[in-house]
Amino acid sequence: MNSLFHQIDLGQPALLEFRGPDAVRFLNGQTTQDVRRLVGGEISLHSCITDAKGRLQFRVSLTSVADDAVWVSGLAEWREALETRLTRYLIADDVEVIDHTGAFRLVHFTGELAQVPAGVIPRTADRYGVPGMDWWIPLGLEIDLTTFAPLMDFKELETLRIANGIPAWGRELREGMLPPEAGLEETDISYQKGCYIGQEVISRIKSAGKVNRNLTKFLIPAGAPMEIGILVDSSARASGEITSVSPEAQGEMRLALGYAKRGASEFFLKDEAGNLSAVKRI
Repeated sequence: MNSLFHQIDLGQPALLEFRGPDAVRFLNGQTTQDVRRLVGGEISLHSCITDAKGRLQFRVSLTSVADDAVWVSGLAEWREALETRLTRYLIADDVEVIDHTGAFRLVHFTGELAQVPAGVIPRTADRYGVPGMDWWIPLGLEIDLTTFAPLMDFKELETLRIANGIPAWGRELREGMLPPEAGLEETDISYQKGCYIGQEVISRIKSAGKVNRNLTKFLIPAGAPMEIGILVDSSARASGEITSVSPEAQGEMRLALGYAKRGASEFFLKDEAGNLSAVKRI
């Protein structure tokens, strides 16, 4: 990756528009992010959607497209479940919900491109730990994206993501976990905006200053199996887990993401023969 700019094809996400006089206020009560930060700007922000116990249900992106309209986007397979969860609490609010899934393609660029083709909706977004930009491209609008930046392949993207400690759904992020475990306080959670579903639990975790595990970067031996697995201490007690392994080695070591149990200080990978390989927390 020698160029500053790369494109990342994010396909056709689930995309819901909430429009109307109460849209921002309503979404502010459903998400962990301060939705008011979007109004009048050209940014996208990450946010969690949690249940009443503060446990993760979805991680989404929020995008303002007008003063009274906000897009909520997430994985394509969430289309129906995401709308069901958000509209469950839509009772007397003056909000219209429009499903735009399948109407737009999402391409993310590392770096902020000055030239944006007509018809594209651009938003500044930090998805992979580096400044970047989302392009929402209407289906049917033909653009040669290779003239703007080369496409980043999966191996390059995983290397970037893991190096910057960015959690991925299905790996580091799972339904039912507590968002602070994955270090999402800085990117996804507002502690000043007021009430939302799950807010009391999330705020108590911040006040207590601890969770049972924390997202962590590790260095593992380059020759170790590139698989997720349980980490143990020298007494064979579970001390954490590996959730993602970088496809690119750094000399004799390889970066990985995973979780360290609170209080754990030793981390080893155990192979099928029972042999232990030391893992370094960084």
